[in-house]
Amino acid sequence: MANSEKQNQTAVSEFILLGFGDLPKLQVLLFILFFIIYLATMTGNLLIVLLVAVDQHLHTPMYFFLGNLSFLESSYSTTIMPKMLAGLLTGDGSISVKACLIQFFIFSFLGGAECYLLSVMSYDRYLAVSKPLHYATVMNGRLCMQLAAGSWVSGIFVGTSITVRVSRLSFCGPNEIDHYFCDVIPDIKQISCSDTHLVELSAFIFACIFTLPPFLLTLTSYAFIIATILRIQSITGRQKAFSTCSSHLMVVALFYGTLMLVYMLPRSRNLRYVKKIFSLFYTVLTPMVNPLIYSLRNKEVKEALGKGIRKISFYITFQKSSF
Repeated sequence: MANSEKQNQTAVSEFILLGFGDLPKLQVLLFILFFIIYLATMTGNLLIVLLVAVDQHLHTPMYFFLGNLSFLESSYSTTIMPKMLAGLLTGDGSISVKACLIQFFIFSFLGGAECYLLSVMSYDRYLAVSKPLHYATVMNGRLCMQLAAGSWVSGIFVGTSITVRVSRLSFCGPNEIDHYFCDVIPDIKQISCSDTHLVELSAFIFACIFTLPPFLLTLTSYAFIIATILRIQSITGRQKAFSTCSSHLMVVALFYGTLMLVYMLPRSRNLRYVKKIFSLFYTVLTPMVNPLIYSLRNKEVKEALGKGIRKISFYITFQKSSF
């Protein structure tokens, strides 16, 4: 009966993203905070992409994957944060159904790609630490391209599969999504007047496939890495190996941990706000800290950055002197 009443309702043309509307006194403060985070995220990640592209010393498998990750993270932030910032500044959380589905597709695509890209990076570190003599032979340019392409294709597959299923549903209200971006899955029962069981099941299956296997692969890689490190006799060598991989492990734990908490815990109104806070970790915090703990503290990146700054300074000085 309730379903037939929903079918008679008029289809909605837009959704309302509630975001952090329940914190009206903090809207300006949140806007400033997230705007600074967005600027830092884009600056750090695009800087890594530029350095990896132009500096020959960074043309290695590790930095190739880091360049892919930084490009992914900058795209991820640009998909979510501008709309969130606009909502905080203007108080208008409206978004058309078409635009919402596009944002949902890009979010799903990039999230799926990142899951597998992080596991690829852990495999790369495993080879570098555990099999250093065979590393250059195994992790050659062709394999790097195949692993990176596989991650992106996997993301496109999951994004397309889920978005196509969601787009076939009818939306007839209420049109409120209790989130700061168009993650429609948690509210799909409320906003759709169609049968959503297949969509919810598909989303859960994809969440399992795109989080658990990469996460287990990453844990396995690091188990072998730690075992190899503990066999290193030199304390200096052991510390260097740990510092190389500890930063990656921190990001992996933060990303996979919060992702699984949000999408694999039972759906409950009591947990909704907690999940919204946890989602900030993998949509806002992780893209910002990746350049800091992955690359910008590495010796090679610091040298490349210093070299680039010196070249720019020389160019500016030369231009001034020519006038």
